[in-house]
Amino acid sequence: MLKKILIGLGVLAALTLLMAGVGLTLPREHRATGALLLQAPPERVWEIVRDPGSLEGTWSELDSVRRLPDRDGQEVWEQQAGGFDMRLIVEEAVPPTRLVTRVDAADDAPFGGTWTYALSPENGGTRLSVTENGWVGNPLFRVMMRAMGTHRTLDGYLTALAAKLGENATPTHLP
Repeated sequence: MLKKILIGLGVLAALTLLMAGVGLTLPREHRATGALLLQAPPERVWEIVRDPGSLEGTWSELDSVRRLPDRDGQEVWEQQAGGFDMRLIVEEAVPPTRLVTRVDAADDAPFGGTWTYALSPENGGTRLSVTENGWVGNPLFRVMMRAMGTHRTLDGYLTALAAKLGENATPTHLP
């Protein structure tokens, strides 16, 4: 019995080392863009995009959001999402066309980066694109991100935003 347990632990350790090795060959940085064409006007879409807590209860990955005191003149929000606690800094807000948020990540954080939201009127509604310029520090997390897809979080966000507006829209991926 002990021999089987030791073999199992050895196999698990070997798989972990293999995944870490593969992760080290993957780039630390990534870029992903998702877009939606919504029926709602830009001002209505902006209201949701501009409030990080607006999708609480709609986006399954978002557990909670709260506003923290501003830091250096910038808004700070704390989110619990997908099992991670993170702080978001609002770096730029140009209503109702552009928003840039950044994960306030330490050097040893598992991930970080920015989301840039671009809203433009189109066919009486709004074209919304969100671009993630991110990085994943942990090689094992890089493998998991690639396996799950670099657009997974963006797609979840955009689908939840459409649902919040009462729309059924499918995100498209842009180069």
